[in-house]
Amino acid sequence: MKLTTVTHLSVDGVMQGLGGPDEDRGGGFERGGWALPLFDDEAEAFLGEVYRRADAFLFGRRTYEIFARSWGTGSWGTGQGDNPISAALNGRPKYVASTTLTDPRWAGTTVLPGDLATAVRGLKAEHEGELQVHGSGDLVRRLFHDRLVDEVVLLTYPVVVGRGTRLFPAAGPDAALDLVDSRATSNGVVVQVYRPGGRPRYATT
Repeated sequence: MKLTTVTHLSVDGVMQGLGGPDEDRGGGFERGGWALPLFDDEAEAFLGEVYRRADAFLFGRRTYEIFARSWGTGSWGTGQGDNPISAALNGRPKYVASTTLTDPRWAGTTVLPGDLATAVRGLKAEHEGELQVHGSGDLVRRLFHDRLVDEVVLLTYPVVVGRGTRLFPAAGPDAALDLVDSRATSNGVVVQVYRPGGRPRYATT
């Protein structure tokens, strides 16, 4: 099973609270909703195709709860049968990396409470298709650390948010990336698809 991470981020790497002002106010974040004004039809069409090809989803707990509110029981998850995101999220298996979630209410959810790397390796070995991780910054960083990511999809919005949680911290593991696709929408959202290529090469002289 191929593991793909899908991340919306600003030019300065912020991924927190992209959808709305109250989506994620962790750490006193007050600049939420920076992506929606730039999310155009082309970005929507691309993202719809990404969701359509998913065979299962893997979330961190915080992102899972945000998605469950929006897509599982909220207005986006009901009466949206023709919405590819809603159809995929409600119709395919969902896994949550959490040691504290014990009673998930979103149908089709399985909690992974043990060692994450072992659990994900098991999913990748036992199933076919594509396992997608949307958002879930802490989870993505752990997956990168354990070299479990097969493909990286970035949607970079033409805005500098200036504060908030960033995809990659100031210090962490390194990785070389091979660019396999790149495009830009009319509103300037840049879509890039990468595949990890091992360790980077560094100049020695």
